[in-house]
This record gives sequence, C-alpha cells and structure tokens, in this order.
Amino acid sequence: MTDQLQAAVPGTRDALLSAVTAGVRLVELGHPHFTGMPCSPNHPGFRMSLQRRHGDMVRPDGGSAANELIVTGGHVGTHVDALSHVSHDGLLHGGIDAAEAQTGGRFSALGAEHTPALLARGVLLDIAALHGTDILPPGYGITADDLQQAADRAGVEVGGGDVVLIRTGWARHFDSPATYLGQQDGVPGAAPEAARWLADRGVHTTGADTTAYEQVRPGAGHSVLPVHRILLVEAGIHIIEHLNLEAAAEQSLTEFTFISAPLRIVGGTGSPIRPVAAVSA
Repeated sequence: MTDQLQAAVPGTRDALLSAVTAGVRLVELGHPHFTGMPCSPNHPGFRMSLQRRHGDMVRPDGGSAANELIVTGGHVGTHVDALSHVSHDGLLHGGIDAAEAQTGGRFSALGAEHTPALLARGVLLDIAALHGTDILPPGYGITADDLQQAADRAGVEVGGGDVVLIRTGWARHFDSPATYLGQQDGVPGAAPEAARWLADRGVHTTGADTTAYEQVRPGAGHSVLPVHRILLVEAGIHIIEHLNLEAAAEQSLTEFTFISAPLRIVGGTGSPIRPVAAVSA
C-alpha cells in the first residue's frame, strides 16, 4: 500500500481525495441543459418543470421537498450518438440489420447502454483559430487538410483511441437558436474527407461544437448525413455534438485527459453526457 493510501486508511477521506485529485483541474466541455435550448428539428426538445414545489407538502417535522419532470430526446444538448443512431442501406455498423434490431421499440444491438464511458487522451483541433477567426463562416466544410494543419499547429499527433474534438467557434451562437441551427444560412462542419482522415487514424470518438457535426450548407438543412455514415456505420466511431469548446480554447488546451459517461439507456440511440477535460492545475 502506498504511503498516500496508508495515510488515508484511518478514515481521512479528504486525504484519499487529495491523493487522487492533487494538481488536477477540470474544464467543462459541454452546455447546461435548459428549457428552450437549441435542438435539431429532427429531435424532441428538452423540457424541465418542477413537478412538486417546496410547500406543496410539508412533513410533520417541517421538512419539504421539490422534484422535477424532465422530457427530452436522446440527441438534445451535449450528447453522444450510439452506433444504433444511423443506418445505411438498412444496415447498422458491423452489418447488423437495422429493422430487425429495432423490433420491439428499442435496439437489441448497439444501443446506448453499450456506449462506453471514457477516460482517454483528448485532442482539441481548433479550426477557427487555424483560419484566424473566432467563428468559422456558415456552411464551411472542414477538410482533411484543415485537421492536419490544426494538429500541426497544436503540436499533436492524432492516433488510435483518441477523442478528437473539433472547434468551429459555433458555440458562441448557442443563445441564438435560429443562427445556431443554421436552417437558412448553414453551419460549419466536417466534410466527408475529414471524417475519413479521423477514421484512418483510428480515433475512438470525435465531437464538435455544433448541432449535427456535419457541414450544413445554406438552405439545405439536415438533409443528408454523409459524415455520420462514415463514422458511425462504417468505422464504428462515436460522435459527440453540442460541445462548448470556448473555455478550452481560451486556455489554449491541445492535449488533455477526456472524461465523460453516457446514461446507460437500454436500446437507445443516444445519451446526454457531461464531458470534461482534466488538466494539470
């Protein structure tokens, strides 16, 4: 037993906590969930309301409690896509028949309960900064060359098992839903060649600070999802959407320990997460 753990044995919980967290700080990488937050038109939005308020019932000792009712889709706010989320020509990742797998109202294969919790190397590729801007223009298609140049600029090499986060700066529009969703003007995002660049390097998961991860051209909406097909169906790479990478960018993070955990929603196609970057204090 190490000296640090021995010091913690007599019941000094704080000593054990200090041994684990010494020199570590956490940087939030996602948005809080709130009623009215931007949501893809393809998914039911997030709603939260108090079901019971303090004072509705008061116990004999004067105590009272409040609780809420939450209604949400699995792809609302900062979330991760399960591999059951997208099919192509009727097949999910690994050649699984999508129609058969979804029989009974939930997926019998590749459901959200199989999306792993992550403690992995995270890499931030700041494409907006690469182009000398705070926010990429609407509808901009991120190329493989963009990703490589951003990696070179950050001094990192993307490799197998990494979690690669792509910053467009679009999270700055989160409080303006019409702009953020880009149904009229478009949204920047990865082009298919960028998805293949990531797949060729064997990344485990990738995410971006937009609603769909995809390049959404002006006026096109979410009509096709070629990047989802490449990542989810062909390569088995999970996608995180609605990230907020502004704090990480302001702190010039490039490499960090990425931590997140989805809800184990049996047979689901996605789950909310609270991702953080763990870095040296």
